[in-house]
Amino acid sequence: MGAAGQAMQSLWNLGQKVTEEGGAGSWSSPPVVVKNLGSAAFCQAYGAQFPYMAGAMARGIASVELVEAMTRAGLVASFGAAGLSLGAVRAAVERLNQSLAGRVYLVNLIHSPQELALESQLVDLFLELGVKGIEASAFMDLSLEVVRFRLAGLRKVGEQVVSDHLVMVKVSREELARKYLAPPPQAMVEALVSKGAITAEQAALAASIPVATDITAEADSGGHTDNQPSLSLWPTILSLSHEAMEQYGYPNKPRIGAAGGIGSPEAVYAAYAMGMDYVVTGSINQACREAGTSDLVKELLAKTRQGDVAMAPAADMFEMGIQVQVIKNQTMFPMRAKRLWQWWREFESLDSLPEEVRLVLEDQYFRMPLSAAWQEVKAYFQSRQSSLAEKATRDGKLKMALLFRSYLGQSSHWAHNGEKDRQLDFQVWCGKAMGSFNQWCRGRFLEAPKDRKVVTVAFNLLFQAGFLHRVHGLRTQGVLVDPKDYPLPMPLQKITQYAPEFQEDFGE
Repeated sequence: MGAAGQAMQSLWNLGQKVTEEGGAGSWSSPPVVVKNLGSAAFCQAYGAQFPYMAGAMARGIASVELVEAMTRAGLVASFGAAGLSLGAVRAAVERLNQSLAGRVYLVNLIHSPQELALESQLVDLFLELGVKGIEASAFMDLSLEVVRFRLAGLRKVGEQVVSDHLVMVKVSREELARKYLAPPPQAMVEALVSKGAITAEQAALAASIPVATDITAEADSGGHTDNQPSLSLWPTILSLSHEAMEQYGYPNKPRIGAAGGIGSPEAVYAAYAMGMDYVVTGSINQACREAGTSDLVKELLAKTRQGDVAMAPAADMFEMGIQVQVIKNQTMFPMRAKRLWQWWREFESLDSLPEEVRLVLEDQYFRMPLSAAWQEVKAYFQSRQSSLAEKATRDGKLKMALLFRSYLGQSSHWAHNGEKDRQLDFQVWCGKAMGSFNQWCRGRFLEAPKDRKVVTVAFNLLFQAGFLHRVHGLRTQGVLVDPKDYPLPMPLQKITQYAPEFQEDFGE
């Protein structure tokens, strides 16, 4: 084995310095502390050891168990509150407050254009229960409720402005990032003062802080996504944070994270190498044991390849034409959902549907007469938004939209519950990262869902990213590094012996 191969053997221990001295081939590879690949400020703010986060996945897929496991391991996680009732969110937060007492975790606040009151009710709940941080997602503009959460508890200690709350916002467009990197607009601040939501003192301090403490630049991800390419989005949003610092003179720079498409050590390392403060994984965690979804869905995800995802209409923003990214292998959901959108666009009411379309809806989608399906939908909306249900009885187009939205909503429930007779209708949010992750795991111990645990996955990705950092350091010094010189299989079941900073052994 040559010098490069011997170097690889030594480099598996990330804390060991490896040096070849003398002559033109001299080189040195200093130790790598994995947590230093990202931002120390991020770790400090979230009480974490590593700049790595598991992002929220709706309907509790990013479960309480997932958040607990990640947080206890020195990582960051966000509970997937979107799509859950207020009672369910309350129960989850109360449990997390007890099980993670003194630790920082996040709760997802998703934009709900059909139920704007829900956003306000959730922020009320978060403030009541002392939630430290939120992960705001799917917002298309600046949100008054996000600003309210940010400013609540704002105060001055000596000469320093102190905020009680962390606000992480997922963005994929630079115009939205600019708004969240700026201080809250004066009109919003005044509106909150007039409602008694914040004090005059907090209003005065608002101009000195950005709305968001952290911006996650979300590229091509599962669920709601603009399918942005990571290699152009990540540096763009990072550059905007530097501009915001120059423009507003914040004492602390808003941190920028990378999300979307992160399913391999190479992607993790690339994000850190581009200067991102932290990385956020999503789709790949959905296939782990702690994820709050069915074993059937986890099996489907473990078989997903790069090309097995497609865009489909979103249930929560159906009439707006907003789409989500889902798997298409072993399910017909994307095709069926797109047909609903086409029929809604083409026809004015359920009564105007051609007979052949009606039969397809009754036989394949709802498995009951449309009249019976509508009664179920009407009862649901009467219990949540009675005015909307009443309006739909007079508006045929709205009635059809609510009925079609019910199929889109139930499809995620069927998947979540693992209802096998409905597998062709499963809606499973997923990005292309799942394909790259499965390729990385192929033939190794993480290939089967039963062996996938979120912390094991996270630490393997981090460890391998640190290893790649050292490999790149050798290459920049002219050392010829060949993959055949890698002496150990990847990923690893136990990594403590190679990286002592990971305090546990993982794997069964």
